[in-house]
Amino acid sequence: MKTSTPNRALEAYLSDARARVDAVLERWGAVASAPIRYSLLSAGKRLRPTLVFASYEALGGGGGEAARGIAELAAAVEVVHAYSLVHDDLPCMDDDDLRRGRPTTHRAFDVATATVAGYQMVALAARVLAAGLEALGEGAGGELAPAQRQAVALELFRAAGAGGMIGGQALDLEAEGRGAGVPAPDLEDLHRRKTGALIAAACVIGGLAAGAPPAACEALRGYGADVGLAFQIYDDVLDATGTSAQLGKTAGKDAARAKATFVTLGGVGAARAEAERLAARAVDRLRQAGLVSPTLAELAHYIVTRPN
Repeated sequence: MKTSTPNRALEAYLSDARARVDAVLERWGAVASAPIRYSLLSAGKRLRPTLVFASYEALGGGGGEAARGIAELAAAVEVVHAYSLVHDDLPCMDDDDLRRGRPTTHRAFDVATATVAGYQMVALAARVLAAGLEALGEGAGGELAPAQRQAVALELFRAAGAGGMIGGQALDLEAEGRGAGVPAPDLEDLHRRKTGALIAAACVIGGLAAGAPPAACEALRGYGADVGLAFQIYDDVLDATGTSAQLGKTAGKDAARAKATFVTLGGVGAARAEAERLAARAVDRLRQAGLVSPTLAELAHYIVTRPN
């Protein structure tokens, strides 16, 4: 399996981003229910919040009080992602027993508890987001305009809604059992919603928080959309080639359930090549917009070479 570990600089960046987000999640988790804490504090890559940080910094975002605010925004994105995993694993959805190397939330507790916890995490994400926006406003001397705050909130919750994750999950369930019978354009639309929408939103949120102009935000959106699709395609490759121990979740489930993936359409080699093409195009979008960010470039490469 063609995988690699991130270079030392990126590894340190990923570790620092994970620590910053985990500190926020720990703080909010301390006043949450046991199933929410269990879901939030499981060990994950924290890729989406890392993209918030990297996009914020690429557009000149600063430190001080604003650094606390951007960590809260990044954590809000992770809360939404964690909620989606809780519901994605339910028996009525993907019916999985393993997530991030331990029992899924509905296995650790029960289905009803996990379902309610997922819904409560959406409200929690809104609270974390509001705290982050308030801190950013203070850090910028109160210059984060109401319109900017609204734009950040809309990015997050539109990505989580019917046009994003929820809609993508519905399409995924509809396509289950059809395997290679799903046309490639339909499969791409499914992946761009279910996985790509929140990843793209993470990039745009980072840009908006830094006060990026519309053109820069659209470049970040294009980058995020491409790396988001690449992430899901490469996830399908890992599902077909990795083990449960390597992945921290049940391997081989796509084939077992005849799920539509780029692997079922064209094989592992073609899927990997498409993921790499998308990652390269994502970086090129930034270059064309005049955005220089070695971190975002390295993250695009990492997404299509990661071991899990």
